[in-house]
Amino acid sequence: MSEDFKVRRVGAEEAAAGADALVEALADVLVDCVEGGASVSFMTPLPREKAVTFWRGVAGGVARGERVLLVAEDGDGRIVGTVQLITALPDNQPHRADVAKMLVRRSARRRGVAQRLMAALDAAAREEGKSVLVLDTVTGGDAERLYQRAGWQRVGTVPNYALMPDGALCGTTFFHKQL
Repeated sequence: MSEDFKVRRVGAEEAAAGADALVEALADVLVDCVEGGASVSFMTPLPREKAVTFWRGVAGGVARGERVLLVAEDGDGRIVGTVQLITALPDNQPHRADVAKMLVRRSARRRGVAQRLMAALDAAAREEGKSVLVLDTVTGGDAERLYQRAGWQRVGTVPNYALMPDGALCGTTFFHKQL
C-alpha cells in the first residue's frame, strides 16, 4: 500500500458533542461517492445539506449506542472511508447487526481502505457481541468481490431493487457473515 491510513471507531462522546468537523468530512465522502455513481440510498445531485443532515442523524445514533461508526483517515487526518454497524435491532435479534454505508472516496480506492474497514468492522461486531452480520450491495459492483474476499456468503439477488444515483434501476445482492 502506498498511502498510510488508520481506521478508528468514532466514540459516543465524539458523536454526542456534535462533531461538526466529523459530520462535514463524512458528508464530503458521501457526496463524492454518490457523484461517482454509488447506489447508497441517495440520488444525484445530492445537496450537501442533505448529506450533512444524514450524518448528523448517524452521529445521534452513535451517541445513543444504536450503531457503530468506523472511519478510515489518511496520514493527514482526512476521512477517506467509512462503514457502519447498525446494532439497534428487534429484541429477537440481539446477536445480529446490519452493515451500512461502506463508502470510500474515489481518490482512495484500490489501496486497501475498504478491506481494512471491513476487518475493523468484524472486530467491532465481536466487541458488540454480534455473531451474524447482514449487508446488501449493488449486483455486479466492485463491492461484491470485496465482500466475498472478506468471507461473506452470498444469499441471493433481487432484480430492480433500487435506483442508481442517475435513476437507472439496479439489482441488489444480499450477503451474510457468521462470526
